[in-house]
Amino acid sequence: MTAPTLWRDLRRFTSARVGLGRVGHALPTAAHLDFQEAHAQARDAVWSALDTASLAAALPGAQIVASAAPDRRSYLLRPDLGRRLAEGTQLAPRPGCFAIVIADGLCASGVQAQAAPLLAALIPGLERAGWDVAPPVIATQARVAIGDDIGQALGAAMVAVLIGERPGLSSLDSMGIYLTHAPRTGRNDAERNCISNIRPGGISPADAAAKLLWLVAAARRLGLTGVGLKDEQPAVLEGETPTLLK
Repeated sequence: MTAPTLWRDLRRFTSARVGLGRVGHALPTAAHLDFQEAHAQARDAVWSALDTASLAAALPGAQIVASAAPDRRSYLLRPDLGRRLAEGTQLAPRPGCFAIVIADGLCASGVQAQAAPLLAALIPGLERAGWDVAPPVIATQARVAIGDDIGQALGAAMVAVLIGERPGLSSLDSMGIYLTHAPRTGRNDAERNCISNIRPGGISPADAAAKLLWLVAAARRLGLTGVGLKDEQPAVLEGETPTLLK
């Protein structure tokens, strides 16, 4: 059975699998094989490794650190190890700075592709707003909460963790950003703000940088992030600057 025209037309607007049709009680063979291939690619993406050397070369002054997870298998089986720095990691204190962490997360390809262009838009905006921006810290086998350890070690006022997001069947290159005010070990996810789906077909690095700058300005004014900070960024025309950034 072929999919109705209405369902087929929806494919113009989404990469989701809609209107695939059916053969008896099953998917058509082509759709089934496509699903199997996408599932295998998503599983492989979880095991992808961050090319820290090329990323550091694109970000002068960047420091590379590791989490307490000794390898990828440990990282996947022990989420707690990915949330803290490896024992003995040294970071030079930079009190009051804005810290940036680039973490591989659950899909290194996403952060590998999206981090550098996002930072090219983000860092100048932070500096214009008066922030002392610390050199980025690149963290391997890392989860979001490693930003708390790094931010605390630096004495940062805020930390933004750029991290590869869990791959899906139609998204193998997505990055998320988690913003935390006054980072310290023990912060929880309710104390963070998240920008998700940064990828081709999702939010562009430039738009994500603009939204993050708005959140940073609001967090600075309110003295918090998380559930107490709502994303109420007004719509702006291209080329305009949001009110909180003026």
